[in-house]
This record gives sequence, structure tokens and C-alpha cells, in this order.
Amino acid sequence: MIDAYAPAQIATRIEEGGVRKAALPLRQLLVLGVLGGAFIAFGAMAYTVTVTGSTLGFGPTRLLGGVAFALGLILVLVAGAELFTGNTLIVMAWAEGKVSAGQLARNWALVYVANAIGAIGAAVLVHASGVLALDAGAVGRSATAIAAAKLALGPSEAFFRGILCNVLVCLAVWLSFATTDVTGRILAVVFPVSAFVALGFEHSVANMYILPVADLAAGRLPDVTALAANLVPVTLGNIVGGGGFVALVYWLAYLRRA
Repeated sequence: MIDAYAPAQIATRIEEGGVRKAALPLRQLLVLGVLGGAFIAFGAMAYTVTVTGSTLGFGPTRLLGGVAFALGLILVLVAGAELFTGNTLIVMAWAEGKVSAGQLARNWALVYVANAIGAIGAAVLVHASGVLALDAGAVGRSATAIAAAKLALGPSEAFFRGILCNVLVCLAVWLSFATTDVTGRILAVVFPVSAFVALGFEHSVANMYILPVADLAAGRLPDVTALAANLVPVTLGNIVGGGGFVALVYWLAYLRRA
């Protein structure tokens, strides 16, 4: 039994996984993409409830909330789903010439849209469930405050926080490929994800849930303009962070042929 794969082996496994992801049929890609958006929304829900009313102090509260948020990526990797931010690692297979630019764009576009459907759908269900009214409405107020902080970011801040976020998210995925053991996969995810949440970095799919649910908590329909203003720089940052700073760097280190 293999205890852990070496980094060079991880690179090969992720490259092979990227080839498989790029070849997924439309129905499977969309269904798994919707699940991916919903799973990340579950993590964001857990984060919101966890930080509500906390008296632990700024840092410890955010760290604990980050551990709760890790539920989302754990579900994606263990239960199975397609997540746009993690799929930026397909750049490794593209750099090797095993996935075309068209296949890469197809995967990203379809998964991104499906993630949005899953995340926004989860926001609607959470609003309808009354969860935001928990603790005399404090959970809803937390959701509103979290969203307001994200919307207050300028485009450059959002972009760079998007880069940093997806470096850690893709490193979590990278570490999860070091093992085939479920416990190991979970532990690999928790620390990088809790770090990016505690540090206030920006995850595009999480924001697809957080911003609409805050609007619903305030009794209005999601503001598409505000959502786009946040998602554009964050998404671009996520692509640079995952596709450039993780996928291409490790491709250069382990896969590039002289």
C-alpha cells in the first residue's frame, strides 16, 4: 500500500486527472458542477453560523470559521464534484499538450456556470429554510456583513486576494492527491482552506453564494451588477493563482521536458 505519493507523482496524477476532466461529457460535467457550487455553499453556510456571535477574538474566530468552510472542498474531493477553482489545475495537462485550449475553455466555462447555478440555488434554499433567522436574526446579519466586506474591496484588492486564495485552494487539491486515503484527503484540505478563509482571501464560487444570500437576507433580489463587479476580478485572480502559480510552476518543476 502506498503511504504517500512523491511530488513528481502527484504532478503526473493531476495531469492525468486534468485529461479526464477535459473529456467529461456535457451532462456529467453540468451535474457535477452544480454539486460543486452547492458543496462550496454548504461550507460558506457553516462558516457564517460558526462566526456568528463568537467571542474568541478576530483571529481565532476566522480560523475556526475556516475549518468549518473546509467542509465544501472536502465534499468536492471525497463525494465527487466539479469545481472551477480546482479545475484551474487542468493547465498542467494543457501545458503538456494533452488538453487543447478549446477543451480547457469548455471545461472552465461549463463548470463555472454550473457552479453558479448550484451556489445561487443553495442561497435561495437557505433563505427559504429560515436558517438566516437563527439566533434572533444574527446569522442573517452575519451574512450581510460578510458580503458587505467583499463588496467594499476594490478591483485590484479583489484580484490579488483571488490569486492568493486559489494558490491555497489548489495546494489543498495538490496535497489531497498525495494519498488515496479518505482521512488523509480530509486533513490535506483543512489547513490550506482554513488559512485562506482566515486571511480573508477571495473564492469566486463561494462568493456566488455569499453575495446573493446576503441580498435575500435583506429582502431583495440578488444584485447582478454588484455580483459581477466582485466576480470578474476574483475569478481572474483565481485563474492566475491556480493555473499560473500552482499548475504552471509544478509543470515546470516536474513535467516539462527540457
